[in-house]
Amino acid sequence: MIKHIVFFKLKNRSAESVAEAADVLRSMEGKIEQLKSLEIGTDILRTERSYDIALTATVETLDDLQGYQAHPEHQKIIEYINGVKEVSYAVDYEI
Repeated sequence: MIKHIVFFKLKNRSAESVAEAADVLRSMEGKIEQLKSLEIGTDILRTERSYDIALTATVETLDDLQGYQAHPEHQKIIEYINGVKEVSYAVDYEI
């Protein structure tokens, strides 16, 4: 199994913008067959060092991770996120 974790800091860090971006990320649920689980969380502390959104996804294999990355639904999300994010960081690891 592979865990895929991404942290997003948005250009507009208002509660409304964060909620909208989180909803867009959640819209992938049930649409990408490679995803075994998807969890989206928004930061509750809202400090300067905080990131606004965390995405945690689980897939079975590296091939599934690549399939998820290339999936048309994921590509739509990337296009949206690239327009609203300031920065993002990711880590992928085996469990």
